[in-house]
Amino acid sequence: MPFSTGEGGGMEDTLNMEEKGIRLLRADEIECRVSTVSEKGASLLLFKDARVDQRILDETFTPFGWRRTHQSIDGNLYCTVEVWDEGKGQWIAKQDVGTMSYTEKEKGQASDSFKRACFNWGIGRELYTAPFIWIPAGKVKIQKKGDKYTTGDRFAVKEIGYNGYREICMLVVVNAGGEVVFAKGMRQEPATVLQQGNAAGLDNSAYEKLQAELERTGITMEAVLARYQIEDVGQMTPELFRKAMAGLKRSKAKSAA
Repeated sequence: MPFSTGEGGGMEDTLNMEEKGIRLLRADEIECRVSTVSEKGASLLLFKDARVDQRILDETFTPFGWRRTHQSIDGNLYCTVEVWDEGKGQWIAKQDVGTMSYTEKEKGQASDSFKRACFNWGIGRELYTAPFIWIPAGKVKIQKKGDKYTTGDRFAVKEIGYNGYREICMLVVVNAGGEVVFAKGMRQEPATVLQQGNAAGLDNSAYEKLQAELERTGITMEAVLARYQIEDVGQMTPELFRKAMAGLKRSKAKSAA
């Protein structure tokens, strides 16, 4: 899911997450979900759930130092997470809206809006910096159902590391059998990891932008890969990404084609 920004005051009006000690997520608190599947492999996205948010809020502000409320605005469910600021003697609020769940509509929106509001407090914000996670076909079981490719494989984060900017600089993902299927930044010096992280590979935000353009134009990922002579999206550099996005933006929407 795309993580939206929510309402909230400026830096002078809010608690500093570093001062209050909002910690980074542990490996066991991060979920891996399959994003896309093709005959060549599958991509994963990293998520947190509402229980993680509740636990970190309790740890950081105590169970009595924060509160949440929900309200419906124009048919959309919003969540407001408030934290008590001892210095100002008042509640500081951050708000965000949830997206609809296909299974449990109200519960899904309530949970999603809460998680998004917690992102605005800085809980799990480091997930924005995740690298593009691509599992090649040789490491994931892929099935074709009709005209779609699917997989029943499950994955988990085994190890994760962060740099001084609270960015993910090391990540190890395993399958249900404990086999490593993705690794980045292993046994490297922090400076080297930073340079490599800026040199190649797409993060989740870039990948989602690419997916949005593919859906708008109706152009397949396979066609883009073939155009730039690469085998999977994990090989797409920022330069190729910019070229691909520029070409897609010049293409007509599939409805207008």
